[in-house]
Amino acid sequence: MSLERGLEPASHPAVLPRKLADLLRPELSSLAKEITDEIRATIPAYARPLDGPYGKSITAGVEYAITLFVAQIADPSVSKEQSHEVHHRLGQNEMREGRSLDTLQSAYRVGARVSWRRIMRVGRRAGLSSAVMSQLADAMLAFMDELASVALDGYLEAKASTAGALDTWRRKLLQLILEFPPAPPKAIAELAQLIGWTVPEEVTPVAVHADTGRPRRHAPLDADVLAELEGMEPRLVIPGQVGGARLTTLQTALPDCRIAIGPTVRLEVVSDSLRWARRALVLAERGLIPGRRVVWAEEHLPALLLHSDTNLVARLGDRLFEPLGTMTDKQRERLLETLRAWLDAQGSVPDIAEALAVHPQTVRYRMRQLQAVFGDRLQDSDVRFELEIVLRAATRAWGTATPPSPRLGSSGPMTCR
Repeated sequence: MSLERGLEPASHPAVLPRKLADLLRPELSSLAKEITDEIRATIPAYARPLDGPYGKSITAGVEYAITLFVAQIADPSVSKEQSHEVHHRLGQNEMREGRSLDTLQSAYRVGARVSWRRIMRVGRRAGLSSAVMSQLADAMLAFMDELASVALDGYLEAKASTAGALDTWRRKLLQLILEFPPAPPKAIAELAQLIGWTVPEEVTPVAVHADTGRPRRHAPLDADVLAELEGMEPRLVIPGQVGGARLTTLQTALPDCRIAIGPTVRLEVVSDSLRWARRALVLAERGLIPGRRVVWAEEHLPALLLHSDTNLVARLGDRLFEPLGTMTDKQRERLLETLRAWLDAQGSVPDIAEALAVHPQTVRYRMRQLQAVFGDRLQDSDVRFELEIVLRAATRAWGTATPPSPRLGSSGPMTCR
């Protein structure tokens, strides 16, 4: 598609006095920033940091536009090719980013409004006549229309050459929903409207385990499910709660995968829920929670909290179990096992003996050993709480020793094939 298609204005505006370029050139740098700031402030889709590729293309588009406008005043024959190329590429990027034509056109309208506001200030300060100001307004509006047309060509060209445009937009919407800090609700609503996705009050995220390769979809997912299964961390976002027919469809579509379902939450906190689901997958793979095919993160919130910082728990264990340093690994393991049972049974010797399958006298002997090591600290509720945190976390608690943990049933690791 030619960059020059549709760019010739219906009529040629009068040639502007070239001295205007000298008046406007000092304004370029601050004007570029003002336009960019105004676009970000008034259009939700752009209300994010501009340090990524899309942000750089927007900034470049603004700078090239106003620089070319002033250059044309000084020399009407100046080449437009480079600026047109930038705006053509900007239109392509906007389509690939999943933004709508309305959003793109709104950005040009904002640029025209801010530019004219600045031109009016400069014109009043320089004492320009109303006739010159009128010519300047016509030239500026025609110029912005021209660049908007170039960007539109780029947008439509990219759309026509992208067979999976709808899939691209759906993935972009999923990424937008999962952004942290949360993306502006209006930006989500605009993109959702573009692809025909109804924004729900609550959603449920699903993390998919793909240790040995990409998960293969064996059947279609529901049409309202947003999915990204190609990346390193495959994930889904499902409107509303997951259960019944919805869960059956999900399992049918991904029969070779273990999935973790996060709590159903409001859209603005779904990234947290997905993080919990992803952590639940990790714990299931390590055997720290039951390794079922479908893991419900909501059922394992204490475990998720305990394992949110394993190094910190290990540090706490190093401090708590330092008095066991002179014992052998076997002695330490036996005492830690007894200590865990004592905490669970709230000090009941018969219950401890039953849990450990040992004689009550053996329990009393071990408890005397623990009393000798920890002394009155075992009567301190804060210390008992700390001991239980470390023992329940089933992480490295002292040196190379591993405290015992409850035996949890596991079907073994399940991978996507």
